Amino acid sequence: MLNAITHSQIFVLDQDEALDFYVGKLGLEVNTDADLGFMRWLTVNVPGDPTRQILLEKPGSPAMDAATAEQVRELVSKGATGGTLFFTTDDAHKTYETLKSRGVELTEEPTQRPYGIDFGLRDPFGNHVRIAQPAPQPE
Repeated sequence: MLNAITHSQIFVLDQDEALDFYVGKLGLEVNTDADLGFMRWLTVNVPGDPTRQILLEKPGSPAMDAATAEQVRELVSKGATGGTLFFTTDDAHKTYETLKSRGVELTEEPTQRPYGIDFGLRDPFGNHVRIAQPAPQPE
Protein backbone atom coordinates (compact mmCIF):
# COMPACT_ATOMS: atom_id res chain seq x y z
CA MET A 1 0.00 0.00 0.00
CA LEU A 2 1.12 3.59 0.59
CA ASN A 3 4.60 4.25 1.92
CA ALA A 4 5.34 7.99 1.68
CA ILE A 5 3.94 11.46 1.14
CA THR A 6 6.00 13.08 -1.60
CA HIS A 7 4.08 16.28 -2.37
CA SER A 8 1.79 18.63 -0.52
CA GLN A 9 0.15 21.64 -2.13
CA ILE A 10 -0.84 25.14 -1.09
CA PHE A 11 -2.31 27.91 -3.18
CA VAL A 12 -0.31 31.10 -3.65
CA LEU A 13 -1.34 34.18 -5.59
CA ASP A 14 2.09 35.00 -7.04
CA GLN A 15 4.71 32.29 -7.51
CA ASP A 16 7.67 34.69 -7.64
CA GLU A 17 6.54 36.28 -4.36
CA ALA A 18 6.08 32.77 -2.95
CA LEU A 19 9.67 31.93 -3.89
CA ASP A 20 10.91 35.07 -2.17
CA PHE A 21 9.01 34.10 0.98
CA TYR A 22 9.55 30.34 1.16
CA VAL A 23 13.15 30.37 -0.08
CA GLY A 24 14.34 33.87 0.82
CA LYS A 25 12.72 34.18 4.25
CA LEU A 26 11.95 30.68 5.49
CA GLY A 27 15.11 29.15 4.02
CA LEU A 28 13.58 26.35 1.94
CA GLU A 29 15.17 25.40 -1.36
CA VAL A 30 13.73 25.17 -4.86
CA ASN A 31 13.24 21.57 -5.93
CA THR A 32 11.52 22.03 -9.29
CA ASP A 33 10.67 25.13 -11.32
CA ALA A 34 9.28 23.99 -14.66
CA ASP A 35 7.08 25.64 -17.25
CA LEU A 36 4.66 22.91 -18.29
CA GLY A 37 2.97 25.19 -20.81
CA PHE A 38 -0.41 25.05 -19.10
CA MET A 39 1.04 25.88 -15.65
CA ARG A 40 4.25 26.51 -13.75
CA TRP A 41 5.20 23.50 -11.60
CA LEU A 42 7.02 25.10 -8.66
CA THR A 43 8.05 23.00 -5.67
CA VAL A 44 10.22 23.72 -2.65
CA ASN A 45 11.54 21.51 0.13
CA VAL A 46 13.40 21.69 3.41
CA PRO A 47 17.13 21.80 2.60
CA GLY A 48 18.53 18.31 2.34
CA ASP A 49 15.11 16.62 2.18
CA PRO A 50 13.96 16.53 -1.47
CA THR A 51 11.68 13.56 -0.83
CA ARG A 52 8.93 15.81 0.59
CA GLN A 53 8.01 18.73 -1.66
CA ILE A 54 5.50 21.57 -1.36
CA LEU A 55 3.80 22.60 -4.61
CA LEU A 56 3.28 26.38 -4.64
CA GLU A 57 0.29 26.40 -6.97
CA LYS A 58 -1.37 29.43 -8.49
CA PRO A 59 -5.16 28.93 -8.70
CA GLY A 60 -6.26 28.46 -12.30
CA SER A 61 -6.27 26.06 -15.20
CA PRO A 62 -6.02 23.22 -15.74
CA ALA A 63 -7.45 22.41 -12.30
CA MET A 64 -10.22 25.03 -12.32
CA ASP A 65 -12.08 27.45 -14.54
CA ALA A 66 -11.61 31.24 -14.32
CA ALA A 67 -14.62 31.84 -12.04
CA THR A 68 -13.57 29.14 -9.59
CA ALA A 69 -9.96 30.39 -9.63
CA GLU A 70 -11.19 33.88 -8.67
CA GLN A 71 -13.18 32.44 -5.76
CA VAL A 72 -10.15 30.45 -4.59
CA ARG A 73 -7.92 33.56 -4.81
CA GLU A 74 -10.41 35.43 -2.61
CA LEU A 75 -10.48 32.61 -0.05
CA VAL A 76 -6.67 32.33 -0.05
CA SER A 77 -6.30 36.04 0.72
CA LYS A 78 -8.64 35.62 3.70
CA GLY A 79 -6.67 32.64 5.02
CA ALA A 80 -9.76 30.50 4.55
CA THR A 81 -8.58 27.73 2.22
CA GLY A 82 -7.22 25.55 4.99
CA GLY A 83 -3.69 25.76 3.62
CA THR A 84 -1.43 25.01 6.59
CA LEU A 85 2.17 23.88 6.69
CA PHE A 86 3.92 22.43 9.74
CA PHE A 87 7.71 22.51 10.16
CA THR A 88 10.06 21.58 12.99
CA THR A 89 13.15 23.36 14.27
CA ASP A 90 15.81 22.69 16.87
CA ASP A 91 15.34 26.12 18.51
CA ALA A 92 11.90 27.76 18.28
CA HIS A 93 12.96 31.00 20.00
CA LYS A 94 15.97 31.53 17.73
CA THR A 95 13.97 30.67 14.61
CA TYR A 96 11.22 33.08 15.70
CA GLU A 97 13.73 35.92 16.15
CA THR A 98 15.39 35.18 12.81
CA LEU A 99 12.05 35.24 10.97
CA LYS A 100 11.02 38.40 12.83
CA SER A 101 14.22 40.13 11.67
CA ARG A 102 13.39 39.07 8.08
CA GLY A 103 10.00 40.79 8.24
CA VAL A 104 7.84 37.66 8.38
CA GLU A 105 4.26 38.20 9.63
CA LEU A 106 4.30 36.30 12.93
CA THR A 107 0.88 35.53 14.36
CA GLU A 108 1.87 33.92 17.65
CA GLU A 109 4.98 34.00 19.83
CA PRO A 110 6.76 30.79 20.85
CA THR A 111 4.55 29.04 23.40
CA GLN A 112 5.22 25.99 25.55
CA ARG A 113 2.78 23.20 24.72
CA PRO A 114 2.54 19.55 25.82
CA TYR A 115 4.33 18.48 22.61
CA GLY A 116 7.03 21.18 22.68
CA ILE A 117 7.37 24.87 21.84
CA ASP A 118 5.67 26.26 18.76
CA PHE A 119 4.65 29.50 17.10
CA GLY A 120 2.63 30.64 14.11
CA LEU A 121 3.00 32.84 11.07
CA ARG A 122 1.24 33.64 7.81
CA ASP A 123 2.69 33.63 4.34
CA PRO A 124 2.02 36.68 2.12
CA PHE A 125 -1.13 35.02 0.77
CA GLY A 126 -2.90 34.06 4.00
CA ASN A 127 -1.71 30.47 4.38
CA HIS A 128 -0.94 29.45 7.95
CA VAL A 129 2.45 28.08 8.97
CA ARG A 130 3.34 26.47 12.32
CA ILE A 131 6.90 25.89 13.45
CA ALA A 132 7.55 23.60 16.41
CA GLN A 133 10.49 22.58 18.54
CA PRO A 134 9.38 19.10 19.61
CA ALA A 135 9.75 18.17 23.26
CA PRO A 136 12.51 15.68 23.98
CA GLN A 137 11.23 12.12 23.94
CA PRO A 138 11.79 10.07 27.11
CA GLU A 139 14.32 7.30 26.70
